[in-house]
Amino acid sequence: MRAIILEQVERLLHEQAGVAVLRGVEAGEWPAALWSAVEELGLPLLLVPEDAGGIGLGWADAAAVWQVLGRHGAPVPLGEGMLANAMLAAAGIAPVAGFVTIGTQAAPFGRFAMQALRHDRGHVALHARDGHVPHANIAREPRDRITPGQPIAEGGLPAAWGPRATRLAMALLRAALITGAAQRALALAVDWANTRKQFGRAIGKFQAVQQSLAQVAGEVAAADVAVATAARAVDARGLHAAGFEIACAKVMAGEAGQVAAARVHQAFAAIGITEDHELHHYTRRIWAWRDEAGSERAWAAELGRAALARGGAALWADITGRDIA
Repeated sequence: MRAIILEQVERLLHEQAGVAVLRGVEAGEWPAALWSAVEELGLPLLLVPEDAGGIGLGWADAAAVWQVLGRHGAPVPLGEGMLANAMLAAAGIAPVAGFVTIGTQAAPFGRFAMQALRHDRGHVALHARDGHVPHANIAREPRDRITPGQPIAEGGLPAAWGPRATRLAMALLRAALITGAAQRALALAVDWANTRKQFGRAIGKFQAVQQSLAQVAGEVAAADVAVATAARAVDARGLHAAGFEIACAKVMAGEAGQVAAARVHQAFAAIGITEDHELHHYTRRIWAWRDEAGSERAWAAELGRAALARGGAALWADITGRDIA
């Protein structure tokens, strides 16, 4: 099932997304046709159980979809829509049609949402959007301040979601998106290195360029493993109990994104920073997503405090002996 869905998402984004759509989003346009196609495939309901009207797949499947989304620059807020519907279903609230954003401060694509989901200490409320103040991150993605109306529906999340459900879920989403965008930036750089010639040969033949891109490939591969591990941990134990793995994934994805963006722009040199080139759409999103849902520094500090609290004798076992499956 995962392979089928990933193929559908990849084909859809290849056919209906692209740089023109990303530029439209950054100019304040809603990709209505693309979102309609996403809804037609039922993708916003991927994490919703079948008995609640969804597809009923797991977090590992969702993370794989988010990486594909990141490789295309996330032109629609599919990840946020999936998380919102998953939280509604977990709280016993029926999923709603259309895009539901998460939060009211810096709400992703909030200006285009019909409803906003708020979560506070296990309590979930779905609100109509009464108004908004437009804002954007450095990738020019909408991050709006929402004026919520009266609650449409309310419910409580089970203990497995924990009091930090929104932050943990968004951190896993951002880690997956960063990894996908870094994969795309690396692919562009490898293609460029194999075609761009300097001093009579492709720049990819120079050892310095090879070493630089090899480091990017290693960092991105490690982040990919961390994201997959975190998603499997959520499937096995729930969001709250998978906090360690999610924190590690966000740290590793952020660090991989930092290396990837820097090294890939070095490979492209001046052309990579021009407005007409597609590279900046991915690297700006990497920089923006690194700061959202907690930066790598914030998550690393949290991991450090937890390690100190448990003591040095438990550190090795915590790193190597955690039950993922």
